[in-house]
Amino acid sequence: MPQNRSGVLLVNIGTPEAPTKEAIKKYLKQFLSDQRIVDVPRWIWWPLLHLIILPTRSRRLVQLYISIWMNEGSPLMVYSQRQCYKLSTKLDIPVALGMNYGNPSLKSALDILIKKQKIKKLIVLPLFPQFSCATAGAVWDGIHKVFSDYRSIPSVCFIRDYAQNPTYIAALAASVNYSFKKYGKPDLLIVSFHGVPQRFVYEGDDYPQRCYATFKLLIKALSMNLNTAMLTFQSRFGHEPWLTPYTQSTLEILPNKGIKNVHVISPGFSADCLETLEEINIQNREVFFRAGGTHFEYIRALNADEAHINMMKELVIPFCND
Repeated sequence: MPQNRSGVLLVNIGTPEAPTKEAIKKYLKQFLSDQRIVDVPRWIWWPLLHLIILPTRSRRLVQLYISIWMNEGSPLMVYSQRQCYKLSTKLDIPVALGMNYGNPSLKSALDILIKKQKIKKLIVLPLFPQFSCATAGAVWDGIHKVFSDYRSIPSVCFIRDYAQNPTYIAALAASVNYSFKKYGKPDLLIVSFHGVPQRFVYEGDDYPQRCYATFKLLIKALSMNLNTAMLTFQSRFGHEPWLTPYTQSTLEILPNKGIKNVHVISPGFSADCLETLEEINIQNREVFFRAGGTHFEYIRALNADEAHINMMKELVIPFCND
């Protein structure tokens, strides 16, 4: 075995293990207990979380998860596992999948790579194309927490994000062009990213800049202009201001402006999940049609497409040993 053997850790956000109230509640408890996600003082947040949010939100989400659940399980988990397997076939080093929240945990993935595979160099690829303290930052925290119980740790190469990676942009552009060819060009291409509280940006998170970087490069690759494409932010949670414009609010007003045919892509999601398959493709589709829209196409995430896996390989190869 090589002295400095490398291994790759793929990380995504996580998902409930089943579309049930109990499984969703368990997942949400871990997710919403992370101060990277909700940084409200514990004495305020804890009663709200346990007495109101977890009981009501887990109950409400059951039917939403059921509406997107695949035969093999949660879409995010299915696609993430496929990504891990396909990347492992392209590399001659170990690849493991871990989730920020839920299973497989970061600890289980790191134990496989470090204790079982005996790697000496860890290449961490968070599958969040645009850095945010709430996503890639949480991955960093989670790895540090696991390492706090290790007597020996490997060297670590942390890929912060890949918002401007040419192969990533090309893969996005190819998926948009495929949609245009199949369904015709829309009045407007909506490029919807997951939102974060505006306060995070004031405190130093450069997430919106990373989103705009991807957006500009994608529009350039498509030879489009800003009159035919628009950046928005989705998945708002809570009552404080989040990044704007909001995707849903935008879709509500577009038909009155004569824009009745839209295609929507969410480049911040490396795998389709509740936020894309249900929020965008079901909820926001209905919002748009109720407002007078006539044609709506959701452009799926890159998932385990060959171009996406090749991009992952391209990202990690420079850090691997010969």
